Amino acid sequence: MNQTRRKRRTDPSLSRLESLSPEMLFPTKSPALISARVRNIFLLLTICVIVCILFSYGTFRREKISSIARSLSVFSTRRRHLLFSIAASHDSWLRRSSYVRLWYTPESTRAVVFLDRGGFDPDLSLPQVIVSKDVSRFPYNFPGGLRSAIRVARVVKETVDRGDKDVRWFVFGDDDTVFFVDNLVTVLSKYDHRKWYYVGSNSEFYDQNVRYSFDMAFGGGGFAISASLGKVLAKVLDSCLMRYSHMYGSDSRIFSCLAELGVTLTHEPGFHQIDVRGNLFGLLCAHPLSPLVSLHHLDAVDPFFPKMNRTESVARLIGAASLDSARILQQSVCYDSSNTVTVSVVWGYAVQVYEGNKLLPDLLTLQKTFSTWRRGSGVQSNYMFSTREYPRDPCGRPLVFFLDSVGPDGAEGTWSSYNLHSVGNCHRAEAVKRLQYIRVLSRKLERNVEQVYTPCFSVYYI
Repeated sequence: MNQTRRKRRTDPSLSRLESLSPEMLFPTKSPALISARVRNIFLLLTICVIVCILFSYGTFRREKISSIARSLSVFSTRRRHLLFSIAASHDSWLRRSSYVRLWYTPESTRAVVFLDRGGFDPDLSLPQVIVSKDVSRFPYNFPGGLRSAIRVARVVKETVDRGDKDVRWFVFGDDDTVFFVDNLVTVLSKYDHRKWYYVGSNSEFYDQNVRYSFDMAFGGGGFAISASLGKVLAKVLDSCLMRYSHMYGSDSRIFSCLAELGVTLTHEPGFHQIDVRGNLFGLLCAHPLSPLVSLHHLDAVDPFFPKMNRTESVARLIGAASLDSARILQQSVCYDSSNTVTVSVVWGYAVQVYEGNKLLPDLLTLQKTFSTWRRGSGVQSNYMFSTREYPRDPCGRPLVFFLDSVGPDGAEGTWSSYNLHSVGNCHRAEAVKRLQYIRVLSRKLERNVEQVYTPCFSVYYI
């Protein structure tokens, strides 16, 4: 059988492929085509980067604006945001209302006074007077103490329960406490009133802190509680007072109740309990570089200025503070090399002139012009700060010039004059023996809540 081999039919497409050269099969991309694609890719990447930047900037800006908005509500604290509660009694208010009148301003300061009983006619120059509610149901077991401590502690609840609007800080003190309100506003502006804060300071006398607590705000010097914390404390205060019948004072009770809420004291050195007696010259002349907030126990200390009573002395100090609140009691030490003189200016209070150049650490140490709070032969002078002895011999002391007057010096400054306080016929060096008064020129101290800086003075000897 004959077989005929069939010839394989060639695929036309294959024939065409075989006839094509490699260059025709895989043509090289033209430079123009590559450039166009690169431009398109680069443009696409650029658009993506711009979108990312805009999105990130928008997010950052929103966060920044939100942060500013949050901080604005904190750092815009003003006098009207503070509500002062003053603990007093009917008998003490008769004597001490003159102190409150010095720092309280009806137009800008909100305050109430709590008494054990009424009987006073309204006085528009003083805060509203309120009679405290009955506290006889609360136990008090401290031997020899005063039950009034319960009433004073409960002032916190009665103040919060008033429901005053737009209060950011509740401030508590006694009727013999003088507040420097603008400085207190500056201090509290550092803290967020929407969080829980308990702001104050302890005693100057070491033994007092040992007896009560180093972490307790002593009530006479004043303390502040943020509005958010005050509302919570007010709800639990009555039940808490039942548990602390064995304690002595009202501030111990408040401290204990806050400790149960997990709140610790935020120390601010401008609150002054003044648990010392006598002459405060050494303490006032070495005030820390922080705003002066309060002074307490004014009835237990000598007048701040010679030939004045206590009220007049405090009035002069507050008068100086009204012109430059942040600078009051701020110390600046200057050295006059030509006359070999050292000058310590405590603005608004006193100037001390030393013969020779004195070491700065010595001048920053408190002169012990005062005595201990507790009396007795066995009481030691243990303080919460370093002290140096005050020379017994008046002629061994520096020349002291006390504030006489103060006034504005242009739009941004003040002048203050200090007169020599003569202590007898002492032999003095030629450089200082003819000094009679000193004039100090200074710019108003605009204190930032985030920083504290050393004051700057110009001192003129006359």
